[in-house]
Amino acid sequence: MRQFVSTVNPDKKGLIEINGKDFRYLKQVLRLSVGDMLYVRLPDGKLSGTTVAKIDENRRAVTLQVCDSVLEVLKEEGESQSEYCPETNLYLFQFIAKSSKMDLIVRQAAECGVLKIIPVTGKFTQNGGAEKNFRNSRYERIVKEARQQSGSPVSTEIAETLTLDEACAFWKKIAGENSKDGFACVLYERSEKTKNLYEAIPDSEKIKNCAVFCGAEGGISPEEIEILSKNGIVPVHFETNILRCETAALYGIACVQNAVTGRKIWQKN
Repeated sequence: MRQFVSTVNPDKKGLIEINGKDFRYLKQVLRLSVGDMLYVRLPDGKLSGTTVAKIDENRRAVTLQVCDSVLEVLKEEGESQSEYCPETNLYLFQFIAKSSKMDLIVRQAAECGVLKIIPVTGKFTQNGGAEKNFRNSRYERIVKEARQQSGSPVSTEIAETLTLDEACAFWKKIAGENSKDGFACVLYERSEKTKNLYEAIPDSEKIKNCAVFCGAEGGISPEEIEILSKNGIVPVHFETNILRCETAALYGIACVQNAVTGRKIWQKN
């Protein structure tokens, strides 16, 4: 079952009123009726069970009643929603690609539970990319739809566009002083001066923050790879075919996410 991502908290009576474009989503896309049960992700990230208490066609409003016992009913009916909260915050530093490809990259990153997407300008990024604002209602809608479809508990955000130097500084600020608490890699199509992902991940008890740097069409230049390496971001090469940038972003996120969450198992071996 899909979740609904609410921008408002319940009132004192546990009621949430939904209107505007969200009314259309609940009524026409999910086809909800009075009495139906629905997962709602609240602004604080909490997952709540609700029932549809009222549908006002004239006001185009849906009233939801929060009822935690609904969660148990949904689970019993096989409609369980993941309460999984990742131990590691995942960041995607994406060199700006064509608009349609950025749409797909943002959508898939949100589905995977990326905490923050940082657009980056570089040698091969699209003209005018530095001036483009990705923090707008259109991309907010893409993120919201992706979270509702996937059930992600992570409130994905899109940061302001940064230069490569600014992106490196931003990552250093996130990682903090203890380098073992953070891991960052850049996906590189060439094999020289790169590591296998499993060699690159530090042997640490807990990795709090993890970043993936992914190039645009044309990849990342050797000069940019050098800058990233000097800032502690490890060039990683996957033994696979050359991927489109939108495919590489999803592939990289999935590989890193799986390797980091499962490191306690494979590092023992």
